[in-house]
Amino acid sequence: MGDHHDDDADFETGTSGASLTYPQQCSALRKNGHVMIKNRPCKIVEMSTSKTGKHGHAKVHMVALDIFTGKKYEDICPSTHNMNVPNVTRKDYQMVDIDDGFASLMDDNGETKDDLKVPDDDIGKEITERPR
Repeated sequence: MGDHHDDDADFETGTSGASLTYPQQCSALRKNGHVMIKNRPCKIVEMSTSKTGKHGHAKVHMVALDIFTGKKYEDICPSTHNMNVPNVTRKDYQMVDIDDGFASLMDDNGETKDDLKVPDDDIGKEITERPR
């Protein structure tokens, strides 16, 4: 038995263990699904499969839009290969108020979020001037 201090592990720097992406075979990807292209999370807007030569593999061609910037990306992948798919969750909020340049939002459970800064551009102006 000895003086082992394995139970003094430092959990402060650990993560939840959840991965940001998971692998999925190209042939299983679908339009309106999500995929990582050039390390960016994208929503697939177009997909097509083409068969290649006698001993070749079918290739999947996809066009996708970055879910944060809207930038268009394209990729071609053999149908039997894996691509990374981002774990995407969507959460809807209702705007309650704007206070000192920050939007006060409420989710379906009544929990509030008050750390979202209203942008200093035309969209922010439109949000601020819209009747609540």
